[in-house]
Amino acid sequence: MKFLLALWSVFYNIPISISQTTQNINVLLINEENNALAEKSFEVAKEYIRRNPSLGLTVDPVIVVGNRSDAKAFLENVCRKYNDMLSSKKMPHVVLDFTMTGVGSETIKSFTAALALPTISGSFGQVGDLRQWRSLTSNQTKYLLQIMPPADILPESIRAIVIKQDITNAAIIFDEFFVMDHKYKSLLQNIPTRHVITPVKSFSKDEIKTQLRSLRELDIVNFFIVGSLRTIKNVLDAANENQYFGRKTAWFALSLDKGDIGCGCKDATIVYMRPTPDVKSRDRLGKIKTTYSMNGEPEITSAFYFDLSLRTFLAIKSLLDSGKWPNDMKYINCDDYDGKNTPNRTLDLKTAFQEVKETPTYAPFYIPEDDPMNGRSFMEFNTDLTAVTIKDGASIGSRILGSWKAGLQNPLSLTDPENMSDYSAQLVYRIVTVEQKPFIIRDDDAPKGFKGYCVDLIEEIRQIVKFDYEITLSPDGNFGTMDENGNWNGIIKELIEKRADIGLTSLSVMAERENVVDFTVPYYDLVGITILMKLPMTPTSLFKFLTVLENDVWLSILAAYFFTSFLMWVFDRWSPYSYQNNREKYKDDEEKREFTLKECLWFCMTSLTPQGGGEAPKNLSGRLLAATWWLFGFIIIASYTANLAAFLTVSRLDTPIESLDDLSKQYKIQYAPLNGSSAMTYFERMANIEVKFYEIWKEMSLNDSLSDVERAKLAVWDYPVSDKYSKMWQAMKEAGLPNSIEEAIERVRASKSSSEGFAWLGDATDVRYHVLTSCDMQMVGDEFSRKPYAIAVQQGSPLKDQFNNAILQLLNKRKLEKLKENWWNNNPDAIKCEKQDDQSDGISIQNIGGVFIVIFMGIGLACVTLGVEYWWYKWRRRPTIGDVTQVEPAKSVRNNVDIKQGDRFTFRSRNLGLVNLKPKY
Repeated sequence: MKFLLALWSVFYNIPISISQTTQNINVLLINEENNALAEKSFEVAKEYIRRNPSLGLTVDPVIVVGNRSDAKAFLENVCRKYNDMLSSKKMPHVVLDFTMTGVGSETIKSFTAALALPTISGSFGQVGDLRQWRSLTSNQTKYLLQIMPPADILPESIRAIVIKQDITNAAIIFDEFFVMDHKYKSLLQNIPTRHVITPVKSFSKDEIKTQLRSLRELDIVNFFIVGSLRTIKNVLDAANENQYFGRKTAWFALSLDKGDIGCGCKDATIVYMRPTPDVKSRDRLGKIKTTYSMNGEPEITSAFYFDLSLRTFLAIKSLLDSGKWPNDMKYINCDDYDGKNTPNRTLDLKTAFQEVKETPTYAPFYIPEDDPMNGRSFMEFNTDLTAVTIKDGASIGSRILGSWKAGLQNPLSLTDPENMSDYSAQLVYRIVTVEQKPFIIRDDDAPKGFKGYCVDLIEEIRQIVKFDYEITLSPDGNFGTMDENGNWNGIIKELIEKRADIGLTSLSVMAERENVVDFTVPYYDLVGITILMKLPMTPTSLFKFLTVLENDVWLSILAAYFFTSFLMWVFDRWSPYSYQNNREKYKDDEEKREFTLKECLWFCMTSLTPQGGGEAPKNLSGRLLAATWWLFGFIIIASYTANLAAFLTVSRLDTPIESLDDLSKQYKIQYAPLNGSSAMTYFERMANIEVKFYEIWKEMSLNDSLSDVERAKLAVWDYPVSDKYSKMWQAMKEAGLPNSIEEAIERVRASKSSSEGFAWLGDATDVRYHVLTSCDMQMVGDEFSRKPYAIAVQQGSPLKDQFNNAILQLLNKRKLEKLKENWWNNNPDAIKCEKQDDQSDGISIQNIGGVFIVIFMGIGLACVTLGVEYWWYKWRRRPTIGDVTQVEPAKSVRNNVDIKQGDRFTFRSRNLGLVNLKPKY
């Protein structure tokens, strides 16, 4: 009759009203033992159908409950119930699979896929997580459907938080209401976050405290608690007793429960996320809860299973009403299945499920249009994100931060993005260091208590990586060396034992260190070992020209000068042939010089100068004495000049220490590296290698099994390998290795000279800094055993890659060059030293300046003498003259001057009537 009415309607275009018939739907409900809430929601949906006959359907369920861990018994029970349905001609229209996870759930997936039973599943799992439904055909994806429950989608908000907060480490703790097995890999995939996903091991506070301590020892500071409000409270109470609240840690709580979180925390702030029903669904949710007693908790989970059941019923009814349900639906029982006889279905349950128009009870289902549903469909609920502050066990307020819409890749929607940063753990890394100027300098006024090149470097890295840090000194003050038993000390030990996150100082990259810690790319050039010695101080003296001859020589020369001058005066006074005793004989000579005692002193003095002494005595005895004095002066001046040149050159003839080889070949200067330093390790190992080579050579040479020819090839007069380092290491041990840089510097400064004392072998940067900040030391020789400086981190730490990226960025921006400029060329502690006088550029004023002092003294003495002469002449020896109008000194008149013996001056009167004017003196 319906068929005829339909034809009538088509041909004559007459609408026909057909009364709605009630469809009976057979449902096979499969559930787990610990998922009673799902079964209760199913019963509510069945009751809803019963009370609303306008929907035109009835539900006839067969319920199977099994244990997820006992897959065999579970499957046997399901097959028995299914076979009973087939035997009673109650073919199941649909299978509602409420299993959650595990082998039991996978068994049900295998059962439904093998027998081609239309199935709606509420199991946990994203794309590819349902292994038995992983390789479905296109037809199978239309009737084997999965919708992820809210407990499977809520943890996805962790991904959004981690991305927003740029979290680098996280611990995710969950309880039995959530399944996280399939999320170990997928939850934070492709995000550089070191994370641990672990279930709450117990409800015992002590066990939770132990669990939190073990997580904290992994350097995790961001904690996510995913579970019921009870679980959240237990974990927060344990964290409070462990004192894990503060700026160094961040706590996030995610729950499907209604209500506020609470704990006995003294002072804690927790970011709390919980779902809220859609505005359009709140009235319906309240009606379903009151009318149909849907009071199961969590509320969202009850609503999910209710909507899933109801939409499944309506989708099956739609297929039946529309005639899209196959009339020849073929079913086989479990016993008939042989692995190859799976029925072929063309049923499109997905479209029917998607087209159901029933109002959602909590939030709508998201179902992709083109892609398969499995692993991509879920309830698209909203969550509120609030910051809850608890003091002394009571909540004192909450702050709305934003919201998150359920999804697999959805970001957070924040009211104020800046506020969210206040609730993230300040990433505080523990830096261990050794004070080493200018890389690390202790400064109580600095923000972190230290300053220097490395502090500026870590500040630059911090701007890129975003973290905070605390700096502490290495307990034993060492960089890190390994003893004979393989045990480490210093910075390396702190990193190995995870008491520090970063080793920051002038730390050299060494092979054995790389075996136990990780190093970043070098932040500094290759740095080798070099020598620090006392700077040779060339003595200077303004009267250095006087030190050429010894004092007794100067006294002897002075005595010879006075004695010779005295003898010359005596000879001139008593010789009958001298000028003063025989004036008539020499009256026609141009040079008339009377050798008084004053003239003798002047003659002997000027005879030693290039000016010469002037006219020699007239008498032969005087001339012989003058010639003797000239010869004496010539010899003295020649000797003085030669010795002066040699004296000023002798300092340049000293052979200085210019290399490690020079240092090793002498014995006056002791030398040693710092105890426990990389330099000490270098020399110790080089010495051990030489000893080892010697043992090998000796063993070969004394081997009795060698033939004469082989022995002849090894026969040498000398040991063929150098033993330089063995001797140096022995000398170092005898000299004593300084235990600190300060001790080494004191020993260098205490050296008597640059050729006797102590030399320190250390890193070139340390040596260069002390030369830069002092004027009494020098760096000697080229660098050797060069190694780069780098930052050390724990082995396997993600900081290595993060710091590598930051250092390379700083290198490209030339920031590292600027740091070198600041701490070397522009170092505030640098001292500008005076240039040492090495006479390589000539004689300095410090050594010859006494000559100028002699000149100024002579000038001063001459000025004083002039004053005395003027005073003596004007006030003591003024002549008394009668009527004198003008008196002039007589001009020299050769051959016409009458000189009387004893006269000193001769005056000549001019137009004055005075014939002879006899002077008073």
